[in-house]
Amino acid sequence: MSIEVNNISKSYGTQKALNSISFSIQKGEIVGFLGPNGAGKSTLMKILTTYLLADDGSALVNSHDVMTNAKAVQRSIGYLPEHNPLYLDLYVREYLAFNADVYQVPKSRIEEVIQLTGLTPESHKKIGQLSKGYRQRVGLANALLHNPDVLILDEPTTGLDPNQLMEIRNVIKNVGKDKTVFLSTHIMQEVEAICDRVIIIDKGQIVADKKLDHLVSENKEQVIEVEFDYQIEEQLLARLENITSYRNIHDMTWELTFVAEKDMRPAIFDFANENGLKTLQLNQKNKNLEAVFREITK
Repeated sequence: MSIEVNNISKSYGTQKALNSISFSIQKGEIVGFLGPNGAGKSTLMKILTTYLLADDGSALVNSHDVMTNAKAVQRSIGYLPEHNPLYLDLYVREYLAFNADVYQVPKSRIEEVIQLTGLTPESHKKIGQLSKGYRQRVGLANALLHNPDVLILDEPTTGLDPNQLMEIRNVIKNVGKDKTVFLSTHIMQEVEAICDRVIIIDKGQIVADKKLDHLVSENKEQVIEVEFDYQIEEQLLARLENITSYRNIHDMTWELTFVAEKDMRPAIFDFANENGLKTLQLNQKNKNLEAVFREITK
């Protein structure tokens, strides 16, 4: 296993950030780590990267104990923290050369990571002159500099425009072919685009840990878009069986959300007939990770 977490707990005063969580990740997996703000994501990542000590439990990265063998862990991982710390007065190549000396890697590796992360057009500039998106690329290039076996990325695409997002996603997918990638993000589309597996944490506890396709297929939430032939009162919609929310999209078109194992479209059709209405359109929207996340963490 590339990462093994066993009953890790961490508290800040009376607040329990992590409550005895356990999981393992194999080499070659790209795993999305999701959770609401304050759920404990960054705390766990800081423990795995040896920036924080856990109160209880143990964790291994590349078979190295994060508590007792921090240096070996640090050599095994590339870490991009949520708030990317950079020396703004240094030029891009100068900054990477400084870190190459720290890691004791050949200078030729600098050009490799510059090309890999798409930094070439801006590599002649000082880091302080770069946009936020390009600063993220510098952080990612630095994380890849020593060719680590494990990448731990905390919000890696913060500040990127849609084109940059696509490019960085491709980088992460490519490096993930022979590395372990553990990343946190609030962008569900990002997880759907690049991750094999999803771990969801809420209030310091793991509430889901499954392959992405399995997690989505098991979701019981249904989102159905229906257009009636006449205006309808919200109070009437609230009487529908298993309904959890409803939203008026336009005129007589509503988005209805249910939590149920059975298909709720026949129930909507019967409901319309009982109330003297006709259904002009009745479409079930595809389930996605965002719907699963809402259901699990609400």
